[in-house]
Amino acid sequence: MNASGAPSSESLERDASQINARHGKIDAGEIAVGVIIGRTSEFFDFFVYAIASVVVFPQLVFPYAGPLGGTLLSFAVFALAFIARPIGSSLFIAIDRKFGRGTKLTIALFLLGISTVCLGFLPSYETAGHWAAVMLIVLRLGQGIALGGTWDGLASLLAVSAPANKKGWYAMVPQLGAPFGLIVASALFAYFTAKLTPADFFAWGWRYPFFVAFAINVVALFARLRIVVTPTFQSAFHSSELKPTSIGSTLKEEGTRILIGTFAPLAAFAMFHMVTVYPLSWVYLFTDETPTRFLVVEMIGACFGAVAIALSGWLADRFGRRKLLGGTAAAIAVFSGFAPQLLDGGFAGELTYMILGFILLGLAFGQASGVIASAYTPRNRYTASALTSDLAWLFGAGFAPMAALWLASKFGAPAGGLYLLSGALITLLALWLNRSMGLARD
Repeated sequence: MNASGAPSSESLERDASQINARHGKIDAGEIAVGVIIGRTSEFFDFFVYAIASVVVFPQLVFPYAGPLGGTLLSFAVFALAFIARPIGSSLFIAIDRKFGRGTKLTIALFLLGISTVCLGFLPSYETAGHWAAVMLIVLRLGQGIALGGTWDGLASLLAVSAPANKKGWYAMVPQLGAPFGLIVASALFAYFTAKLTPADFFAWGWRYPFFVAFAINVVALFARLRIVVTPTFQSAFHSSELKPTSIGSTLKEEGTRILIGTFAPLAAFAMFHMVTVYPLSWVYLFTDETPTRFLVVEMIGACFGAVAIALSGWLADRFGRRKLLGGTAAAIAVFSGFAPQLLDGGFAGELTYMILGFILLGLAFGQASGVIASAYTPRNRYTASALTSDLAWLFGAGFAPMAALWLASKFGAPAGGLYLLSGALITLLALWLNRSMGLARD
């Protein structure tokens, strides 16, 4: 306990270690469980905010800008977390090096949880004026900085602990957190939009998913500490050289690979928002579709996405991760040319868009983190993987909803696919450079 009576990071780590005191040999399956729990909690936070960016914040915080303008402003704030995330990684890597991974993870997840739960108390523009937007911006930056510190190294440990013939299978495990988190977040919002009147939903109903997010973060924190701080896992991190290195030295030694690693999965990260956040905004703004029904459509699509992520592991082990990522990038380029029009095709068109989109997303996203990470030297893998993830999210996904919605609103639904097409082409170029420069090791 600390002076305030709250449990300290040290006591949390000690309790977690005692639970696992009898641990012996570590297997990849146990690491996978910890990874899935951690990633699901992070993506749940992510999607709760993303859905609110479409159905809540434009009316609550930016009513003076109109439906479209308010949504674009909301998406601009949405992007701030991706800008702040690399800053958070730099800060928390320094904390990790000085105080340990358990301390870093505890601070990061509590900051994430506090920022998220405070969003549930956000006042409206009618109550606080422009201060509501200021508070939204500050809390979103808090989320982004915290997300930079949630990198626990378990995904990298999973990658090096996986059997040689199942690298692709284990590489897809962390990505399952995305569809799981989306399903839970969409279900919560669908329930409240269906059961409450619009007045009650905007008065208090939308706030509950943010409170649930805080509770999930606490559970996820203890579940991850239970693994990360045990002596056996600490030894595994050490023997695999999964230790934080300085940002400067990592960039100096791995700069080229980090650059290629940032852009190689761009198609997957752009696709991520084109089937989760953007379609909800388009349907909400430009059709008569209710958010409740489309959130159900998203849940159906996410189920297909989860299956496709699992399938990506098998395909990657059979044909190679780079080939799979290149093939899906080409398919995403084709998808960008015709699929956005499906969102104007009623329920059948929306369902087709979401199912096809989530299948392509699952195949690409399932291996997005593994194709370049395997090229890092063991000493730099922990820090380089964190930086690559942050930068890929920033350039691939951070501005995708805002850019696609602006293009579609100005030039029609087909124009929304241009951002997606650019991501697919950049992925193909990055994979070609990766091969031609001899950076790949898998």
